[in-house]
Amino acid sequence: MRIIGLDLGSKSLGIAISDELNILASSLTTYYFKEDDYKAAVTYLLDLCNKYQVKKVILGLPKHMNGDLGIRANISFEFKKMIEEKADIEVILFDERLTTSLVDKAMLEGNLKRKKRKEKKDELAAAIILQNYLDRGKL
Repeated sequence: MRIIGLDLGSKSLGIAISDELNILASSLTTYYFKEDDYKAAVTYLLDLCNKYQVKKVILGLPKHMNGDLGIRANISFEFKKMIEEKADIEVILFDERLTTSLVDKAMLEGNLKRKKRKEKKDELAAAIILQNYLDRGKL
């Protein structure tokens, strides 16, 4: 059973997927939607889950550096609820602090052009979130 990792934004959903042994995460795609149209994002995600036979999703939970939860975290809780109401899929919220800065640093070191960095940022963040989850071994 593969696992999908997500990095949710207000207009994009970065998506990563595990290998069949749940050892390695790879970026898959970024889905763009109208601002705050999370229903469209859930529909797209559920199609992917069906395609890859996914029953577990790791959703990045944005926290402030001091651990507090803000508006974006509340949106993640709502997104989790929307997925679970529409499908028999387990959604695990997973701390995503520093994920975006790690992605930015890696892409700069890789000399990626600005346009390519913008295109890949969300799905690479999703891959880091998923890989961190896989590395903890809590499957």
